[in-house]
Amino acid sequence: MTHHPGTAIAVTGATGRLGGRVARRLAAAGHAQRLLVRDPSRAPRLPGATALSAAFADRDAVRTALRGVDRVLMVSASESADRVDQHRAFVDAAADAGVGHLVYVSFCGAAPDATFTLARDHFATEEHIRASGLPHTFLRDNLYADFMPMLVGEDGVIRGPAGDGRAAVVGQDDIADAATAVLLDAPDHVGATYELTGPDALTLTEVAEVLTRVTGRAVTYRAETVDEAYRSRASHGVPDWQVDAWVSTYTAIAAGELAGVTGDVARLTGHPATPLAEVLTKADFSQH
Repeated sequence: MTHHPGTAIAVTGATGRLGGRVARRLAAAGHAQRLLVRDPSRAPRLPGATALSAAFADRDAVRTALRGVDRVLMVSASESADRVDQHRAFVDAAADAGVGHLVYVSFCGAAPDATFTLARDHFATEEHIRASGLPHTFLRDNLYADFMPMLVGEDGVIRGPAGDGRAAVVGQDDIADAATAVLLDAPDHVGATYELTGPDALTLTEVAEVLTRVTGRAVTYRAETVDEAYRSRASHGVPDWQVDAWVSTYTAIAAGELAGVTGDVARLTGHPATPLAEVLTKADFSQH
């Protein structure tokens, strides 16, 4: 272990599912931390944790909050049209504050020409982090296994243009374990990019079968064409970029861009990646 309790660590997104998990793990390890949140009253109450108000785009607040911090976990901001701008502002403020190591939660296959539109945003953020000169580590997560139930419509059907493509969906607890390990041993991971995946690449038909088995509710997958997908989502009243993101989640699966399985979770955490059925069982979706 290369960490010691005096190492200053900051975590963003602590009011969310992933940042909150990491914050709880750091607290359990006896580590003091700063939680950078929009609303400190919503931050988890954890031993050794100090909540600070610092929205990503507020460079002055971020710079102040990160002064003297050695390591920061940057959980990507909520999806929005200006998310990359928010990310760039945060990275610039972190560099100004003299942060020693930035760990960024990115997305599987982040690239300028990725099929999943938001993966392009993650790549743009990665490029800005590289250009900043900050020592960094990228955690490129696959789709969250925990979110698979949210793909299911009220009629028990998952619809989308994913064809027979596969995704190596990964549990948020595994990501949190990996992120915590990197934060605690940051010098060992400078410049590294990890693709965090589950143990299996599943078709959405297989995802539906797992959901049926675990929840006791009949779930099926029905492949849509891209045109059908856009038409069926047009009624939600959301901006075009959001619809593009929704649809391209599925077309990225169809294109095979989320199918790669790696051993990075096991390498970082010391335990194998958790299968989808086990993630869902722990979440106890059978009670919903």
